[in-house]
Amino acid sequence: MNIFFHELKSYLKSVGIWSLANFLIILIYFSAFNTIAVEAEELETLISSFPEELLIAFGMNDMNFGSLLGFFGVVFLFCQICLAIQASNYGFSLVSIEERELTADFLLPKPVGRGEILTAKYLAAFLALTITNLTVWVSSFFVINLVREGRSYDIQSLALILSTIVIFQMFFLSVGVFISLVMKRVRSVIPLSMALSFGMYVLNVFGSMLGEDTLEIISPFRHFDPNYILNNGSYDLPLVMISVVVILAAIPASYVLYQKRNIAAAV
Repeated sequence: MNIFFHELKSYLKSVGIWSLANFLIILIYFSAFNTIAVEAEELETLISSFPEELLIAFGMNDMNFGSLLGFFGVVFLFCQICLAIQASNYGFSLVSIEERELTADFLLPKPVGRGEILTAKYLAAFLALTITNLTVWVSSFFVINLVREGRSYDIQSLALILSTIVIFQMFFLSVGVFISLVMKRVRSVIPLSMALSFGMYVLNVFGSMLGEDTLEIISPFRHFDPNYILNNGSYDLPLVMISVVVILAAIPASYVLYQKRNIAAAV
């Protein structure tokens, strides 16, 4: 339990920064919504002249600028990138921090097994991500209702989009932990987390542009595409299950690897 609270405490500053970042993204973009909505038809005509590849890259293809949720679909993409980076950071640092800072001598001799240690770390990271998740929920409903000016929107559709966050976060967290345990040593977390997050985003973009489904289905950005949810009123379940399977495979595998790992300690 002490390990859990110690890990959770170490995340609090990060949680505050990422929560504030997501709130500001939603607030800043939606501060321009009413101006954009008034001239939505003209703006859509202008944007339709842009290259299709550019529109796909920023999630602006088939977007309804005059709709609160249509506009939110684009804003949510930027939130997803932040959420992916945060979860990847936690994943890559979950175990590797003891190796980089040579604090394994303090942690491992304690009367708890490696499985218990990893469980406490996973739970602390999950709770930290859940706090950020909740702030995105609150921020989204707060800002949308702040700027709606009598416009209606489908609360169920918004809830469907926001409900994808937990699986989306767990994908990057679990994959980050797994990769860090496969690697001999993680010297720096940020380059790896940025590579994983933006790598998955780029796979989704290039897959859409090239029409390569094999590229798209690898990326959780494709699995939880807000435009698909808005247009269909449901999830693309076969793609969602890919993320779920990856999570269910990565977490047990990380336990196996952690049990066998030779963790460096201070001399």
